Amino acid sequence: MLEINPILFSLSNGIRVAFVKNDAFVAHLGVMILAGSRFENEDEVGLAHFVEHCIFKGTEKRKAFDIYTELDSVGGELNAYTNKEELCVHASFRKNYLSVATELLGDIVQNSNFPIKEIEKEKKVVKDEIISYLDAPSERIHDDFESYLFKNNPLGNNILGTKKSLKSFTPEMLESYTSRLFFGENMVISVVGDFNESDLKKQLESDFGGLPKTGVAPKEIPVQKVKGFKKKEKKSNYQSHIVSGAYAPSYNDKRRSAMTLMVNYLGGPALNSRLALSLREKHGYAYNVEASYTAYSESGYWSVYVGTENKNIDKSVNLIAKELKLLRTKLIDPVALEHAKEQLKGHIALSLDSNLEVMFNLAKNILIFNRVDSVKEIYDQIDQITANDIQSLAQEVFAEELISSLIYIQD
Repeated sequence: MLEINPILFSLSNGIRVAFVKNDAFVAHLGVMILAGSRFENEDEVGLAHFVEHCIFKGTEKRKAFDIYTELDSVGGELNAYTNKEELCVHASFRKNYLSVATELLGDIVQNSNFPIKEIEKEKKVVKDEIISYLDAPSERIHDDFESYLFKNNPLGNNILGTKKSLKSFTPEMLESYTSRLFFGENMVISVVGDFNESDLKKQLESDFGGLPKTGVAPKEIPVQKVKGFKKKEKKSNYQSHIVSGAYAPSYNDKRRSAMTLMVNYLGGPALNSRLALSLREKHGYAYNVEASYTAYSESGYWSVYVGTENKNIDKSVNLIAKELKLLRTKLIDPVALEHAKEQLKGHIALSLDSNLEVMFNLAKNILIFNRVDSVKEIYDQIDQITANDIQSLAQEVFAEELISSLIYIQD
């Protein structure tokens, strides 16, 4: 069995580091911060994502052009992303350019100065990103669904923000956001590459040691659950889009492994999922059909998405309801359960075949759990799940009265 076996240590300012040594020629380095859109104030919707864009716009010793070209000029890649609960800046590069990558990311994270001219230009870029997103109904419907499910909570806000909120952002707001959340104990550095452990520690200490150890701890507004809702909206699309879902266990809930297994069995990425076999293969109602489970620190939700024609909306909704009812009322066949477990284990193994994904997974696990489970421990957790566990969980999270839906009807 492939094991990752990360080396874990901390820098003097509390930054936790996860390091996997391998003999690959390409290395990956990520800085993950508990600073996603969930931790924005009411007047900051979209600010975390805008910070992600603007930390590349200049530091005391680099202009935006220098930041963009320093790694690119040697064939490396520099990128970033923002989620609801984390912001990540990361780089991929040939292993002999470690010092270039660490010094660059350290400078970006610690010393971004948000020049006003660059900020105003970047607003145009992000505005175009928002417009592009609004033009993608299969993506937008998921965020709209979250906005209803997590009403009056930052988890329901769109990560990109709005065109209106974007206009209000100032360099001072960016500096305020980073100063309160970019501190040592609130971030993790993840490294996968062929490096000497002692040399890596010295390099990271040199390039990231200037960050303060403590700051303002991120505040999580408790989720107030809403009643199940049924909403239909007419949209000028080429097809109709359906999202059904409800609340689910958080990532701190011991049942998250069972929830992951059940949703994967229901509508995971494989073509043999229950929903794919029913809606796509048997009836031909949809090209895209999938189920997903998104977990946050104190809550989570599951959802089923289908893109189809207007005439197939009711048929698709009924077939989804049928599959959910089966999971509530009938134990999974033992053979089917074993196949589902092996499939999930396989998906985990495939994710470990990418060093970039390993880097992200290490960072996320240290950031939220402060530990990394071995592959054996993860597989053992999956093996322990019973058919009764699945049915009990389905009866709770797939209860008919709790299920909400949002449908974009083709206009």
